[in-house]
Amino acid sequence: MTGRLRVCLPGQELLDALAPMDGVKFVVWDLSGPAPEGRLDLLVPGYMGKPAALAALEGVDVGLVQSQSIGYDGVSAVLPAGVTFANAAGVHETSTAELAVGMMVASQRGIPDFVRNQETGTWDNSPRPSLADRRVLLVGYGGVGKAIEARLLPFETEVTRLASRAREDGRGPVHGIDSLYEQLPLHDIVVVSVPLGEQTERLVDAKFLAAMPDGALLVNVARGPVADTDALLAETSSGRLRAALDVTDPEPLPAGHPLWTTPGVLITPHVGGASSAMFPRMVRLLRKQIGLLLEGRDPVNVVLP
Repeated sequence: MTGRLRVCLPGQELLDALAPMDGVKFVVWDLSGPAPEGRLDLLVPGYMGKPAALAALEGVDVGLVQSQSIGYDGVSAVLPAGVTFANAAGVHETSTAELAVGMMVASQRGIPDFVRNQETGTWDNSPRPSLADRRVLLVGYGGVGKAIEARLLPFETEVTRLASRAREDGRGPVHGIDSLYEQLPLHDIVVVSVPLGEQTERLVDAKFLAAMPDGALLVNVARGPVADTDALLAETSSGRLRAALDVTDPEPLPAGHPLWTTPGVLITPHVGGASSAMFPRMVRLLRKQIGLLLEGRDPVNVVLP
């Protein structure tokens, strides 16, 4: 390209990590207040911001919006026409998979109970279920699902993959979503990592949960609205199922919500990608995108339009 690339960042931290770069002029704008004048070839919104904030781009000359998240539900409704949107695939998968497996280990081995017992000096060494030898169903087999699988296999689990369509790969079959209700009763642990959309909203409903066997564990690292909270509360409060949730609906989960105190439910506050691995990986992705734009090449991770 000719001229300088103008890159808009949401704050000082990314600016300090990226600037200076030859051929690039950086500006800072967090989508509040007046927009910088002139064209913005690449714009990075703040992390974990609501899609509605992108409405601030109406009337602004923007080429590419580079999100700091993998999910992009709700973006298409507010993204101005002509603006390209890329997600942060490659940034969060490792941390999210790490948390998912950690929650499985904690839930299976009773670590939340042990923490509570330590506060009261209670010695309860009753046996707990293992992660080893469990049958685990991955509902969603994108980047996060694959990263979870890679970490589960060394734990000597039996992993079944389920995606939007059936296919084969080097490890065998990936089942299609049409076989969901055949697979659910066969698995001790069900991990949900699907993107949120019309086909997946309330996917984990009363029928889904009823198909899981007694004592099974549901792990949700997708989005809160993928699960029906009332149905989930009914199954967990009865003690029939357990759950490990990094996402909830509503979110943040109100302090008095019964999910907080339901036995067998482990909740983390949507921190799947929020680890020390995120920032350097985000910086690497931005450097790559900037390099591609400087060379006049297409950016990576484009999901919209």
